[in-house]
Amino acid sequence: MSTDFSFSRKDLDMYFKELGKEFRKLTKGRSHAEIILVGGASIAINYDFRDMTTDVDALIESDSCMKDAINKIRDNYGLSNGWLNDAFKNTASYSKKLRGVSKHYKTFSNVVHIMTISSEYLIAMKAMSGRLYKFDMSDIVGVLSAHKNQGIPISRDSINNAVVELYGCKELPESSVKFLDDVFTHGDYGCLYDELREKEKENKELLLDFEQDYPKVLNKNNINAIIEQARRKKESNE
Repeated sequence: MSTDFSFSRKDLDMYFKELGKEFRKLTKGRSHAEIILVGGASIAINYDFRDMTTDVDALIESDSCMKDAINKIRDNYGLSNGWLNDAFKNTASYSKKLRGVSKHYKTFSNVVHIMTISSEYLIAMKAMSGRLYKFDMSDIVGVLSAHKNQGIPISRDSINNAVVELYGCKELPESSVKFLDDVFTHGDYGCLYDELREKEKENKELLLDFEQDYPKVLNKNNINAIIEQARRKKESNE
């Protein structure tokens, strides 16, 4: 649940530049790759409210040389194994429709095309994931705030439409639906963002403590309940 690495937009550009060079070298310029960034990496590239990400999750469309190129960058810069990976495909936020709602960011060495997800589609993904110990909820508010400040606010209906477009009949978790309703009722995104960010950090610490005391108990089905139980216990002790 933790990582030793954080990536800024500048870091990502630098690593992707090197990745493009390495991939071009391995394929002799005869192959192209498309990398669609999601989650925190897409947030860091598209918005200023969050300047770092600890995850570089992506959809990677390429031949087998890309794995070697990714590992070469890992070795050259001392990054963690899987610093760039597509493991999120096994999570609730994945959709086969993501490629159709992605947008071009940059191309490196004329062979590695970086794409991102933004606006209501990014919110839809974060809401479908709905993790209380990551920055899913604060990211949603951050994106809403950024668009509101730009004079192009995102509506509740556009988020609903994005959910349908990405996930069809699959519904958002009930907790995420309530959260979105509360956020649009609240309206003061700036204060809400700070509150949520701190709460998410606290939740992560609570889970780390729980995991240390009760290893191999946490799973995706009980994690939210454990967070709430741990918060109540902490509050009663204070």
